[in-house]
Amino acid sequence: MSILVVEDLGVDRLVPVVLARLSSAVTCGALRLVDLLEWTGQVCYGLTRSHLQSIQRFDYPLLGDPRTATLKDRPKLVLSSRLVPSAATYRAIERWLGEPQSSGTRWLYDGNLEDAEVVGVLHPKETYEEILAIGRNYLVQSVPKGASRLGEADSVEAIKYPHDLIRQHMACLSSNLELLLTKGQYRQLQDGVFVGPDVSLASPIVLDPRLGPIVLERNVQVGPFSLLRGPLYLGAKCKVLEHASLKDGVCAGHTTKIGGEVEASIVEPYSNKQHHGFLGHSYVGSWVNLGAGTCTSDLKNTYGPISMEYPSGRFNTQMQFLGCFIGDYSKTAINTSIFTGKSIGVCSAMYGFVTSNVPSFTNYAKLFGQVATLPASVMQSTQQRMFSRRSVEQRPCDVELLYSLYELTRSEREGLGGMEES
Repeated sequence: MSILVVEDLGVDRLVPVVLARLSSAVTCGALRLVDLLEWTGQVCYGLTRSHLQSIQRFDYPLLGDPRTATLKDRPKLVLSSRLVPSAATYRAIERWLGEPQSSGTRWLYDGNLEDAEVVGVLHPKETYEEILAIGRNYLVQSVPKGASRLGEADSVEAIKYPHDLIRQHMACLSSNLELLLTKGQYRQLQDGVFVGPDVSLASPIVLDPRLGPIVLERNVQVGPFSLLRGPLYLGAKCKVLEHASLKDGVCAGHTTKIGGEVEASIVEPYSNKQHHGFLGHSYVGSWVNLGAGTCTSDLKNTYGPISMEYPSGRFNTQMQFLGCFIGDYSKTAINTSIFTGKSIGVCSAMYGFVTSNVPSFTNYAKLFGQVATLPASVMQSTQQRMFSRRSVEQRPCDVELLYSLYELTRSEREGLGGMEES
């Protein structure tokens, strides 16, 4: 019995979040889809975009290359990598795995609307060989006319656009933390506060779990005069600086540094937001550094819904609070101000006011009349310096990914006239 996770064509809508990472490895509500799959104990395979296949092989051994499966076999379950990694999704996967083969082939939809997307197939008719021949569009092409759906109780949510990530994160964080507490070994420090080994909490600090649990993994350090309000999750070796204010909905991955004011935001591993400033209702990728005084706006002056500019056009998110989305390896200078609903690509550097979306590999100083290309060779050197500070080896696959990303995002930069190599 095996599970196949497919990076379907809908993944392409999730840039810049998924440019440099597997979509099944995006954090939402303190969990990733790969975490849920690991808990099932099943053999798993990942049909991944070509530029990330080496990263999958080295960093996500749970997800085998489907080309190494017995090609004439059929997976038990095929899932979109865009499924929200929620406790509800985990319970649904467990139920589907318990379905007998005699129940036949059924299709899972994102919700129960007539125009909902197909996000899974239980007991597919196709073999691994046939699925590989179809490729990333398999989930759509697998559905015959009049296909039966899984029951309404089994419908789950998928992430269709980047703003869904923040909306779903806020919706599932508390229940995800409750699930996480059943999977690990934590010590209850007080009602609603759970810690792993070797957690260091300075005094005085305020721990407020009234709105949801607070979960601190091993070796977390929290400086004095800090506020931690649940629901909140801090990964292993996260360091919270003194006078920090981490309000409800904060999730910071392992080996991060967090300071200033943060609310309702996701910070992926190895990123730093350690100085004063505000980060709200935002997503920050890995290896990002936010300079001192960097602030994100997450509320319009009109208090109205925030719109985002996607490649497909302008989209009304219907969300009153929404900050920005920052791709992996990007940086902000001191006192950078980022307007609501802005998308920042991978490997970019921002200065001053960020009033529009920022392409990948861009030095963005529009306030000063300077917008220029940031060459991949510069990012290779920067990556090496960042990795060495964290005692992380820079592997050939890491360097290869940078150059692949540069080519994949070339069209983003062509739309900005007057760009030069810098």
